Amino acid sequence: AGGDGTLNQVVNGVLSSSNKPLPVLGLIPLGSGNDFARMCGLSTNPQSFIDLAEANQPKPVDVGRITCQNQKGDEVIRYFINACSIGMGPDVVKRLEKSDRSLGPMLTYWKAITTTFLTHRPQEIECKTPAWEYRGRIRVLAIANGRSLGNSLFIAPDASPDDGVFNTFIAGDIPFLKFLIYQQRLKSREKIKDAMITYNKATDVELSAPESCPIETEGELAGYLPARIEIIPSGIRFLR
Repeated sequence: AGGDGTLNQVVNGVLSSSNKPLPVLGLIPLGSGNDFARMCGLSTNPQSFIDLAEANQPKPVDVGRITCQNQKGDEVIRYFINACSIGMGPDVVKRLEKSDRSLGPMLTYWKAITTTFLTHRPQEIECKTPAWEYRGRIRVLAIANGRSLGNSLFIAPDASPDDGVFNTFIAGDIPFLKFLIYQQRLKSREKIKDAMITYNKATDVELSAPESCPIETEGELAGYLPARIEIIPSGIRFLR
């Protein structure tokens, strides 16, 4: 029971376990964002969760595996079920951790994202996949198994959690006014047509940057670049 961050911690606990077979994972969405739960049609009503559990028909869900570095430079492995990102994402996470959330989920996220934009410096990154590459300064680069992050920012409105492929979203060095407009369009599940916005797909992604660059997963700091992100098809069984 919790939000995307709690779900992330449980997913990492389950997938790091040596117990086989892996347990079925279920979720009562009680967090601020609840992006993955929203895609799965989950309700905060405990009875709906009980009904899913009693039906005992879990569905396979893909999982992302990140191989990156901790602050000491040691290799670490982290997992995600909804999305991971670099750029503004880790800074937004830090602001949310310090927020009292008295404004409610929607305004709290909006304030954190907008304030971060005003202080965040776009970073030069390199992204490589077997099918395509990207080099340049970015505001956000997200790799998604789900459809949205940051409380209903639909960076991958066509994504499916069980199709064996990531959806990617890259926002280059866009100006502030466009950022405000595009933020609202993303909430409306609209795909943005702009030369600085790139949508794509991948199963294996390698990220690197000339400067220190953190990567976050569902509101949790995973580590630092360089990183490799791979999809694990049907990596977990989920009640949805």
